Amino acid sequence: MDEALTLRTLSAFAVDVIKIPSVEDLFWYVARNVVGRMNFIDCVIYQANDEQTELIQVAALGDKNPFDRVIINPLRIPFGQGITGQVAQTGQPIIVDDLLKDQNYIPDTEPARSEICVPLMLDGRVMGVIDSEHHDIGAFGDAELEILTTVAALTSAKLQLLAEVDRSDRRYRELVQSHAHLSDAISARKALETELFNARKLEAVGRLTGRFAHDFNNLLTVISGNLELIAGGADGAAFDECVQDAQAAAMRGAKLIRDMLAFSQKTHLDPVVTDLNALVRNVLATSGGMEPSDVVLDLMDGIWSVNVDSAGTEMALRNLLANADDAMPQGGTIRISTENTRHGYIDGGRPGRDLLPGRYVKLSVTDEGDGIPDAKVTQIFDPFYTTKPVGAGNGLGLSMVSGFMKQSGGDVAVSRNTPHGTTVTLFFPVASKEA
Repeated sequence: MDEALTLRTLSAFAVDVIKIPSVEDLFWYVARNVVGRMNFIDCVIYQANDEQTELIQVAALGDKNPFDRVIINPLRIPFGQGITGQVAQTGQPIIVDDLLKDQNYIPDTEPARSEICVPLMLDGRVMGVIDSEHHDIGAFGDAELEILTTVAALTSAKLQLLAEVDRSDRRYRELVQSHAHLSDAISARKALETELFNARKLEAVGRLTGRFAHDFNNLLTVISGNLELIAGGADGAAFDECVQDAQAAAMRGAKLIRDMLAFSQKTHLDPVVTDLNALVRNVLATSGGMEPSDVVLDLMDGIWSVNVDSAGTEMALRNLLANADDAMPQGGTIRISTENTRHGYIDGGRPGRDLLPGRYVKLSVTDEGDGIPDAKVTQIFDPFYTTKPVGAGNGLGLSMVSGFMKQSGGDVAVSRNTPHGTTVTLFFPVASKEA
């Protein structure tokens, strides 16, 4: 077992697992991109039925998967039957050194000689089994068991997250159905359904990401600590490079956690009195990839001071600048403007309608791109929503900005421009001495 490859694969899995959208995608990812990359000859993943009586083959690797992501006549194994069924029944992993000497072994078309099998556990229930066989006697030991147990733990945690999202969706549909019977006005019902859907979805995802972020951060701390120990005692430039890659993956995971915490409004903020005009100029001066000629400043003289976390505000502005730049692949001009404004009760229907009455400073970023379709405007602040291809972004930028602004006592609004382009506006509450 290549230790460096294993660490790198587990680190990549820890980072990618949050973006996997469904149970089916999760099982195939584990079989192909996790177990399949760590020199296991084959891998078969089974899912337990709701009655906890039978395992059904849902993913496979190697010769047992000749039809890509299609399982022809999937294997069905009753709980308690064979080695895999025993693991499902007891919830305990099993390693068999010589299958020909084990009376529970169910011979395959090409009999193997050794086998390792670990359960997928969720709230005390067996949700499935990860199984691997080998043609050599005694091919699996404590190291392989520890690796598959770690993979199973990460997979089970993601299964729990997907199950909670599914339950939340079902509760939402029940709420919409009940509401439909109470409302006589079709237009009013549709508007309320949209509000209920957005509020329920953001509440559920915010709670889930907040809880998952803390657990995931603990996992990354363990991975990073072990990698530091290996880096301190290992020899060879190649191994050091692998360790550095794993450490970089752990750092990306830590950043993902910080972004998720920002969205769920759990970030520790250190607000100070800040001049937004000075902050804007500082961000542009330290943005190596942004040419001054690409940006036009329209900063209001006599701008009010705001009481905000400077690092979080810079992060939000950098996200808006990156999105504006991505919206103009053929080039264009980005306009940054600041403005003093007042918000009252009669402004509830305007952008930033969640704001309390008072004084605010608006920080706006405008691009000259194609704009955001009306159907997508309500989705852009959802966590993990992105229009970029896989690997180009995790979809946390605008959700993180929204969470930071609400935690700071402000809000964010998006408007489409004519004939094209988009403006994103941040509303910062004025510092107490200014108000």
